[in-house]
Amino acid sequence: MYLAGQAAGYGPPAIYSASLDPGESLSATGWKLTRSADGQLIPVAVQDASRAWDGSGGRHCPSYVKGWDARKRAWVERIYYAGAAENLWGPYTIGFLEWDGNNWVDQHEPAFIADEDWELGSVYEPNLIYHDGKWKMWYVAGSNQEDYLVHGYVESEDGRTGWSNHAIFAPPEMKMFDFCVRQSADRFDAIFARVWVKEGTPPPEAGLWWCRAEEPSGRLSDWSQPVQIMGAEDRGWHSGPWKPSLASDDQSGERALVFFDGLYRTSDPGPFPVAFTVGCLEISLPTGFDRTPDHG
Repeated sequence: MYLAGQAAGYGPPAIYSASLDPGESLSATGWKLTRSADGQLIPVAVQDASRAWDGSGGRHCPSYVKGWDARKRAWVERIYYAGAAENLWGPYTIGFLEWDGNNWVDQHEPAFIADEDWELGSVYEPNLIYHDGKWKMWYVAGSNQEDYLVHGYVESEDGRTGWSNHAIFAPPEMKMFDFCVRQSADRFDAIFARVWVKEGTPPPEAGLWWCRAEEPSGRLSDWSQPVQIMGAEDRGWHSGPWKPSLASDDQSGERALVFFDGLYRTSDPGPFPVAFTVGCLEISLPTGFDRTPDHG
């Protein structure tokens, strides 16, 4: 598992890893963060080449993907993420770390930047798959602070250049914050978040949703009617879930785990009075949505 966080609770976020013990089946519990011998969290990569575009604002919302790089003519493994040059709150660009066989290597430039008026100069929350010779990316554009979130979609042959025209996948009023696609058997399942970034009680539609398609389309209308699988109620240790990641070790795809981010308010009077958490929801697909209690 790859996740972003602040090791000491402050400073630019970095990307870390967590794993289950060898031989353990996929589970909501038992994950252990990767630490040094003296207990310090170890980032998955240094911040050398990328410092100009992710230095002060850090690395956010990682998305692992393996695909074919048409330019290199080789299979590559990458962790895409949003980087911010100067401020934790953005604006953001999207880039990646690439596995060289021994280490995750940062890149000198981002792979994807905002270039449409509707993106308001900031792109983040990348979710990618490699399918049918294309790197396909769903992403957020806009600004949380301005309560303007629009979901975009693009394709590329090498995942770093030659991106297709930036297309709107979901409109601002939907407030879609992630769109995580996974292939299972002969179909594609997607879990996405709808968020509420204003003050006050979130509306009923905030939370996590599921939909399905025969192909991983860049048009929302090609996906099935979404079904809500989790609300945004305050559970104490989390509220308003986002950044869902769908995982399954069941070949049929019927049993799945949805890992997600959450937050809770703290007593810190400073500019960042919240703490972030990671939770998990177990669901059954496709015939039902039998839910078990989620785990923190």
